[in-house]
Amino acid sequence: MYETKTVPFCNKLEYKFQKKVLILQQNICNNNQAMSKIQSQKVSLGEKIGYSLGDVAANLVFQVMMVFQLKFYTDVFGLEGAVAGSVFLIACLSGAIADPIMGILSDRTKTRWGKYRPWLLWTALPFSIFYVLAFYNPGIEEKGVVALYATISYILLIIMYAMNTIPYSSLGGVMTSDIKERTSINAVRFIAVSLAQFIVQGMTLPLVNKFGENGGNAQGWTTTILLYATIAFVFLIIAFCSTHERIQPPPTQKVNLKEDICSTLSSVSWRAMFVLVLFVFITISMWGASMNYYFQYNIDQKSLFDFLGVLGLTDENNEGTGVWFYILNSFNLIADGPSDAYSIGFSLFNMLGAVTQLLSIILLSEYLANKFGKKQTFLVCLSLTALFTAMFYIPSPVDISFIFGLCFFKSLAYAPTVPLLWAMMGDVADHVEYVNHRRTTGFCFSGMSLALKAGLGLGGALAGFILSCFGYVSGQSGIQSATATEGIRLVCSVIPAILFCIGVVALLFYPITKAYNVKMQSELVAHRQNIHVQ
Repeated sequence: MYETKTVPFCNKLEYKFQKKVLILQQNICNNNQAMSKIQSQKVSLGEKIGYSLGDVAANLVFQVMMVFQLKFYTDVFGLEGAVAGSVFLIACLSGAIADPIMGILSDRTKTRWGKYRPWLLWTALPFSIFYVLAFYNPGIEEKGVVALYATISYILLIIMYAMNTIPYSSLGGVMTSDIKERTSINAVRFIAVSLAQFIVQGMTLPLVNKFGENGGNAQGWTTTILLYATIAFVFLIIAFCSTHERIQPPPTQKVNLKEDICSTLSSVSWRAMFVLVLFVFITISMWGASMNYYFQYNIDQKSLFDFLGVLGLTDENNEGTGVWFYILNSFNLIADGPSDAYSIGFSLFNMLGAVTQLLSIILLSEYLANKFGKKQTFLVCLSLTALFTAMFYIPSPVDISFIFGLCFFKSLAYAPTVPLLWAMMGDVADHVEYVNHRRTTGFCFSGMSLALKAGLGLGGALAGFILSCFGYVSGQSGIQSATATEGIRLVCSVIPAILFCIGVVALLFYPITKAYNVKMQSELVAHRQNIHVQ
């Protein structure tokens, strides 16, 4: 018989202690490797700029839809405000169906270029074509047929917008897991977006007037949109060529649509962001579309013309000289009389907002996010934005300086939230993976895109319905009734401010603080690394 040897009790304790030490050392090693992995996911400035051009392309479309499309429908197509609002609502809600489908499809795309990046290439041309068709006036007299054309063309544009922007936004979530790099990517992205905003909101009306001098207003719109669509096509190709995907789903993750949906919808961070995005875009859509009417019908045109004169943007006696005057006049940015004040004044107003937003993004957004965290920065800035928006009800029609001052402070307050919104969406996708161990980036972003589209449609629809309720007369270039003017003032101030406040409340339920995010990212990278090792 063999003799059984017993291990002394002290040796057993020593063995258990050594085992725990080894496990602890392994965890420390994994965490160090995880942090090293995060630090290795640096993104070059060239790639950040290339990626940002994709959003410039999208904003050459989005900014026009948000600021000019409602007025295009009422004043070029000749649709009543309620009918135009219905077109917005039907098109955006119908097109929003494409968002979750596109999110699911992009998550399941497998190519040598990645999951999301190839969609920038595939959608570049059709996106540009449908953009032109949505702003093409077919010259149909029957308003019912015009409304049908507007609805179908807008639905097609919204669907193509989803097919392009959902993979694009998802791409930003898989370029790196480094928190600071992700914030930096979105800061560069929205610097470029602010430049697009400056061009579209500031130059569209002058370009329409210039291109439409001989062919009429409709021809001016078609030519202007064709120019924007061509630029968008080129920028999408550049964005495709210059970006890379670095984060992949866990290799053990199986395709399961039900689990993807449940994992995403059960996330409190996703639900909070969905409500936030919905009400932010309802508000900016309503406010952006309504300020066009505000400048034409609420502001005294003679006072606005005098204000432009102080800035050297008038030439009532045709005596202007100099290179700078020639450049401005070539873009129809010199007013010959009060009748030109609306288009030039509104363009200047938008340019001021875009420049302020650009500088604020550069100087404040990344600094505030790194110091206080994305959530806290967004909360304070959105609250201030609501306050300054409500104050647009105060100025009288001749208080031009006050109106431009409010534009400056509102843009300054809102600007830091612009890149943070999309960076926070990437954090939400990480949070879903952190809690449920499933990566559903495309579906997360498609839900946010659905909220964006619904907000865009509801905001435009509400603006159209409110204008009609207050008696706005479509296509009337003269003075609107006092009741209609009051409706314009409300839809540009108090009503959007209330909607912004709902977004603030939603943000209170968002759980990803600065400290939580640092812990989450470190553990996520360690978890991904362990899975790949296994």
